[in-house]
Amino acid sequence: MKAPIIIKSVLTSFALLAAAFLSGCAFTKDYVALSYAPQPDVSKIQGAEAVMINVEVSDLRSTKDRVSVKKNGYGMEMAPIIATNDVAALLKTAIQAELSNRGFNCGGKDVTVAAGLSKFYSDFKTGFFSGSAAAEVMLNVQIKNADGSIAFSNIITGQGANPSLQIMSGENAKIALDAALKDAVSKLMADQSFIDSLLTSGNKARADSSRSS
Repeated sequence: MKAPIIIKSVLTSFALLAAAFLSGCAFTKDYVALSYAPQPDVSKIQGAEAVMINVEVSDLRSTKDRVSVKKNGYGMEMAPIIATNDVAALLKTAIQAELSNRGFNCGGKDVTVAAGLSKFYSDFKTGFFSGSAAAEVMLNVQIKNADGSIAFSNIITGQGANPSLQIMSGENAKIALDAALKDAVSKLMADQSFIDSLLTSGNKARADSSRSS
């Protein structure tokens, strides 16, 4: 009968050790600077240089700075993880960078890309021997013509993960969050209807300008 007791004791020790590793400094706030790296080697889009775009991002989240929360080894929420930079401004910079790299002229007001950021959060998951971070970014993107009409509207979501964690820290949450932002912006740029709507709205703006001049 001693073997089952020994096995149970070993498993209990492993569980307690995993809980200790995952907890880290769970009672102390953590601060992270989120980042975005533009996609490499993207191609210019024919006709994009004539489209004058204004990018606007609204932060619709109820809490603007908290992007995750530490948990102890039992999954209980502890200290918050705070973004040191403006998340909405980071998203705006990311969208502008990708549009500019594709040839669009960011700085005009003929066409407006309006994005409402409703989620930017990473949630830690606990496991027996390790944990993981699962992040999600959600935004509602619209393309507005100069007359206020809507040329495009879609909800874009991005996911990011950081598996096999030993500590639920801000740095580990950041990896998942940066990946989720990259995924969301990549999906937006890969949406052909989004690109086509920008080109169509740009043509419409130029035609309207010619008629009024």
